[in-house]
Amino acid sequence: MSAESSPVLFVHGFWHGSWCWSEVIARLTGMGHRAAAVDLAGHGLRAARPECLRMRPCAAESLATEVSPVADVDLDEAGDLLVSQIKQVGGGRPITVVGHSAGGLVLTRALELAPDLVAHVVYLAAFMPAAGIPGHAYLDMPEATGELVRSALRADPADIGALRLDLASNDPAYHQLLRKAFYGDLDEATADAAIGLLTPDSPARVLLEPTTLTKEGWGSVPRTYVVCTQDMAIPLRLQRRFIADADTAFPDNRTSVVSLDSAHSPFLSMPDRVAEIVANLA
Repeated sequence: MSAESSPVLFVHGFWHGSWCWSEVIARLTGMGHRAAAVDLAGHGLRAARPECLRMRPCAAESLATEVSPVADVDLDEAGDLLVSQIKQVGGGRPITVVGHSAGGLVLTRALELAPDLVAHVVYLAAFMPAAGIPGHAYLDMPEATGELVRSALRADPADIGALRLDLASNDPAYHQLLRKAFYGDLDEATADAAIGLLTPDSPARVLLEPTTLTKEGWGSVPRTYVVCTQDMAIPLRLQRRFIADADTAFPDNRTSVVSLDSAHSPFLSMPDRVAEIVANLA
């Protein structure tokens, strides 16, 4: 391992967990880098499943009305947890952090809270919100046209406090929608295996709360955005909007951009390439 390299921490997106980075971490480790992944608040080992999805068959009415067990998780809690995880992995020294999808919202908050703990941040097809704009606001922008995730939700987030997927569904068309939204360039078997590992509920409050960004905080951290050109969860135009807004707000610290011809989850479809990109930055 190079003396100049820093540890790398991977942050997953909504419905996912630390498991999704296993292929990339294996490759980075083989290159001599230290790498780890964590579960965000309300996800992975910190997740909780609604009762309606424990039943067979699942009652459609309960699916749409049962308040989520992660409804109380907000951006403050998620951001504070991630700061503690970054500190733990780096031992208080700056590290490289990679965030995917809606995990970018939590990562942005953590960077503003503790910029000195991060040497470089990588947004991989991730939300990279501008100051004062909550994540949900981007979903109503013209640049989000064509995204498929909202059509997969099976309840109103305002009613249940979460973005809920029906992972117990036996509808082939619904599973095809999930594959297309998240894993469009994966073979069907691998995509179905990944869907089987998803958490049904992600906390809606993380999308509802903005982060105030400052030049001394988030704006001081060197950043790279990895664009995924075939993404159907965060469309290409929206990814470019994130980059343009960040560079306008912080012109003295512009975003480095790397492009992948991939769908939303290149950590599964092209882990070698993702590992290579991260290794070069770390």
